[in-house]
Amino acid sequence: LADTIENNREDSSVDVDEEQTWSALPVEILEQFLSQLNLKDNIRASSVCKRWLEAATSVRQANKPPWLMFMPKYGDLYEFYDPSERKKYWLKFPELQDSRLYYAKDGWLLMMTPRPHNIFFFCPYTREVIKLPVLRRLALHMIAFSAAPTSASCVLFTVRRIVGSMVEIKTCCPGDKEWTTTNHVSHPAFDCSLFDKIVFSKGHFCCLSYSSFLGLYSPSGSSWVVHHVPLPERPLNPSPKSWYNRKFMAEHGGDIYLVNSSSHDDPLIFKLDETTMAWIRIETLGNMSLFVSFFSCHAVTDLLGTMGNSVYFPKVLYYGKRCVQYSLDKERFFPRKKLNDWEQNDTFDRIWIDAPEDLSFLCEGGETGNTS
Repeated sequence: LADTIENNREDSSVDVDEEQTWSALPVEILEQFLSQLNLKDNIRASSVCKRWLEAATSVRQANKPPWLMFMPKYGDLYEFYDPSERKKYWLKFPELQDSRLYYAKDGWLLMMTPRPHNIFFFCPYTREVIKLPVLRRLALHMIAFSAAPTSASCVLFTVRRIVGSMVEIKTCCPGDKEWTTTNHVSHPAFDCSLFDKIVFSKGHFCCLSYSSFLGLYSPSGSSWVVHHVPLPERPLNPSPKSWYNRKFMAEHGGDIYLVNSSSHDDPLIFKLDETTMAWIRIETLGNMSLFVSFFSCHAVTDLLGTMGNSVYFPKVLYYGKRCVQYSLDKERFFPRKKLNDWEQNDTFDRIWIDAPEDLSFLCEGGETGNTS
C-alpha cells in the first residue's frame, strides 16, 4: 500500500510538471506552434487559457472570400459584390467595351473582343492589360489558364473536337507570338462543347465534358488522356440548358471537386478519386467553401463566421443583401426555399474573382440592377 501511494504521488507530480511546462512555454514558441493550425483549430486552441487566447489571436489568419463580378448588358459600368460584408461596389472599364468574358483565376480575367478576335488578360484592380496572339473559333469551346499571367508557370489551354475521335489542342504563354497547335486521337472520343468545365491540377488541365468524359492534358509532355467518368446522380428529366449550368468543377490542393446542383433538390458534392477515376460523394467540405459560376469556380479555406462548409452560387437577392448560399452544416439554402433558380437568368454575365487588397479605388453602393 505504501508503494502504491508513493507511485501515485510521483505520477501526480509528473502531471503537474507537464502542465507547468505547457503553460510556461515561451511566447515565441507558442505562437509558432499555433500559427501552423488552420482557422478552426486555432479558435479551439484559444479556449485553453487567457495566455493561449492572446497568442492564438495574434497569429490567427483568415482568408477572404472571392467577390462576384457582374458584366454589364450595355455600357461600361461593372459591379462587384462582397459576400462577407454584403456590400456592393462598382467601377467603369471603357477599355472592356464589347468584350466577352471567358475565364478568371488569381485576380485576372481572360477577355476577348469578337471583331477582331483579340484575346487578352485584364486585371480589374490595376487595369493592367496583357495581349495574346489572335485565337479564332474561341466561341465554340472553353478556355482556361494555369496561373496568373505574371507568373512564369502561366499556360493557356483550349481544346476542340475536329472530326471523329480527333481533337485539336492549342496552348500558349504570355509573350508568345502565336499559339502552339497539336492534334490528338482520343480513346474514348472526347466530345468538346461550350459547356465543358476546366481546372488546372497537379500539372494537368482537367477538362470535364457534358458526355461524362474527363480529359487530362499535360503541357510539359504534350500528352492527352481521356477517362470515362460517369456523371453522378443526374437530376430527373432536366432540360439540356439546366443540366449544363448546374455542373461545376473546382480544384483545391490537388483535389478536384464537383458540384451537382438541381432546381428541386439540395446540391450534391463529389470528390474525384484519381485511383479509380470515379466521383465519390462527400457530405462535408470541412473548413472549405466553394464559390461556383459558369466560367470558373473558387475553393477557399479558413473563412470567418458562418461562411465555411458551404456552396455559394452567383445570385444576389434582396437588393444586394444576401448571396444564395447552401450550408452543408445546416443542410439548407439561405435564403430559405430560394433553391438554385439563378441559372434561369443571365448565367454568362457573372463570375467569382479574387477580392482586392485595397478598396480605396472602388466606388461603393450605387444602382445594382444585376444583383437584385
